[in-house]
Amino acid sequence: MDDFASKMNELLVDTFHSILKVEENMLSQFQSNLSISEMHLIEAIGKNKETGRTISDIANELSITSASVTVAINKLVKKGYVEKVRCNDDGRVVYAKLTRLGRRMDAAHRYFHEHMVRKISEGMTDIEKQALMRGVDKLNTFFKQNLEDK
Repeated sequence: MDDFASKMNELLVDTFHSILKVEENMLSQFQSNLSISEMHLIEAIGKNKETGRTISDIANELSITSASVTVAINKLVKKGYVEKVRCNDDGRVVYAKLTRLGRRMDAAHRYFHEHMVRKISEGMTDIEKQALMRGVDKLNTFFKQNLEDK
């Protein structure tokens, strides 16, 4: 590995772990009994506040199996963050919908991310922001393509 690759690898790994740790700290500040994975599931469900989302929609977005989503949703139902609602038109379809507690955690998580982005970009020039966006976009594209190849 050349010097750039070695430093980039170290930076990516360190950044990934730091983000997870910061999110863990955020969850503990809210005295939450949620894991990071559960919080991201709540975030995915919260994208359609009115009707909720189907298990398959959530699984597709998070690139995990429907079975894994079902197990996680059932845990979130027991914890009081999510409710299951049957579709009026087709009783076979079940939507996961956030409860009041789930909506509060989703809003807190969104605020956390907004605050994080503001702090990261504080003091950056427009050129630096654009360069960061291009770099992160390329990084994201690489990882998404890697997921699709599997």
